[in-house]
Amino acid sequence: MSVSSQQSAPSAKCRGDRPVDQPTIQLAHGGGGELTSQLLEEVILPALGISRRLRDLADAASLDVPAGRLAFTTDSYVVQPLEFPGGDIGKLAICGTVNDLAVCGARPLALSLSLVIQEGLEIARLRRLLESAGRAARQAGVEVVTGDTKVVERTACDGLIVNTAGVGEVHPAAQLDARRVGEGDVLVLSGPLGEHGLAVMGQRSGLGLSLDLLSDCAPLWPLAAALLEELGSQLKFMRDPTRGGLAATLVELSRSCGRGMEIREADLPANRAAQAAAAILGLDLLSVANEGKLVAAVAPDAADRAVAVLRRFDLGRRAAAIGRVGAPSEEAVVELLTRAGGRRLVQMPYGEELPRIC
Repeated sequence: MSVSSQQSAPSAKCRGDRPVDQPTIQLAHGGGGELTSQLLEEVILPALGISRRLRDLADAASLDVPAGRLAFTTDSYVVQPLEFPGGDIGKLAICGTVNDLAVCGARPLALSLSLVIQEGLEIARLRRLLESAGRAARQAGVEVVTGDTKVVERTACDGLIVNTAGVGEVHPAAQLDARRVGEGDVLVLSGPLGEHGLAVMGQRSGLGLSLDLLSDCAPLWPLAAALLEELGSQLKFMRDPTRGGLAATLVELSRSCGRGMEIREADLPANRAAQAAAAILGLDLLSVANEGKLVAAVAPDAADRAVAVLRRFDLGRRAAAIGRVGAPSEEAVVELLTRAGGRRLVQMPYGEELPRIC
């Protein structure tokens, strides 16, 4: 894990100081010298709880990987605030990455984790965020094996940016492809919508909101693996509805498979606190981000089994079948059947309704 900054040499003020003796990150911590080594050895590596292997590598990790298919993903995290009810940017970065692998049918094997740290960030806070990332990685059964760190001026970023990449082993039963989704297939959702986006929004300064909500940020591989084991080829598609929420996920799926879809408002798992918060903020829960939910398309005769499988897990205890895939259609629209019996079009969000939530 290498470290650098936009300043070529540590200042005299910082030279020789130890990270544990300073309250905040200095540009010199990214200078590549003694302060760099101290930051890694005394703060970053212990907080992540990573293996000795990373300490012995300069810029890359050597992995023993199984024969077969691998999945690879990458992502960046810019959430504000850095800490929120139910999670923080460290936990979010790990869970978001392993979940992208999970819904592709892949068991996470190894991650990289790179940091862009703003000068002035409290070292105690950095340690707390990285310890959270380490706990999430252990919970997900994955190891951080390489990374990088940059330190930038106070005006160059907002506290901390985390970039990750992940490699996973694709389950032999995985045949996940939007083009396999056909007429009559059932849409299954693992739990209530919008908890992550609204929990983050409730912490934004100046809003004055006190929402009784926790982010749903959590690793999804156990749920995905159970579906793959139980359903096999009857599991057609999985996705975690993050930015753009369920609305964006279903519209993308509809366009990819060329079929219309109908979901039922009465069957959507509901969180009353999330519903109330969305109403206060004028948001559509279908478009709010989630970080611990998955939506799946399954064969019609596998729908009840899919729901039962998900309900074995705490994360999926409120799983439900929420709709069906229709016939081929040039328009390939998604419709919501409302509780009142009417219909409305589910649209792809035009932009980012809640900025910087993941």
